[in-house]
Amino acid sequence: MPLGFFDYISANMPLILNGLKFTVKLWALVIIIMLPLSTICAIAKVSGPKWLKTILGAYTWIFRGSPLILQLYLAYFGLPYLGIVLEPMTVVVTVFILCVVAYQTEIIRGGILSTDKGQYEACKALGMSYPQTMFRVVVPQTIRKILPQTCSEVIVAFKDTCLVSAIGLGDLLRSARELVIGDLRVDAFAVVLVFYLLVSSILVLIFDKLEKKYSVYV
Repeated sequence: MPLGFFDYISANMPLILNGLKFTVKLWALVIIIMLPLSTICAIAKVSGPKWLKTILGAYTWIFRGSPLILQLYLAYFGLPYLGIVLEPMTVVVTVFILCVVAYQTEIIRGGILSTDKGQYEACKALGMSYPQTMFRVVVPQTIRKILPQTCSEVIVAFKDTCLVSAIGLGDLLRSARELVIGDLRVDAFAVVLVFYLLVSSILVLIFDKLEKKYSVYV
């Protein structure tokens, strides 16, 4: 007699949780690196030398204009043809960071450009250098202004981790798919859906609290 839903999920929960652990680990690593790196890139696009703006412009154009799954395929299957052999996790993390940073860079850049010019003038009158103005005044305000967009990017990054299953890594979705294919029942997909919704809801709540506490519009 086939197991009921709860008995079946209980029996296979260790496999699903292993997938969840991998997914959260990948996502957390990407987000931790994304936040400072995208800030630096945004500042460089606003006030860096022309050659650097050109490079960063090409970079954001490529990674925002092409599908993440294609980027993963090109890196994972294409680099060995160039004699570059890396660990799968290294390839995945690098591609994810490059893609997410490209989007977040443009979000932060837009926030920086929206800062009133009078604040730059006030900082200059106070004797502050340009770097001091950016990191003490402009960037903190920008971060508060872009919290809603950043929340969306963080959630999208978490959901997009499922794409690594396409190259054989054991994320949350792949763990469920192995059960579905092996046992010919979709129970695991339902549980995975709940996990994605739960994590996304937690992130929304966290960012809602941050917005209420730090938003410049409150």
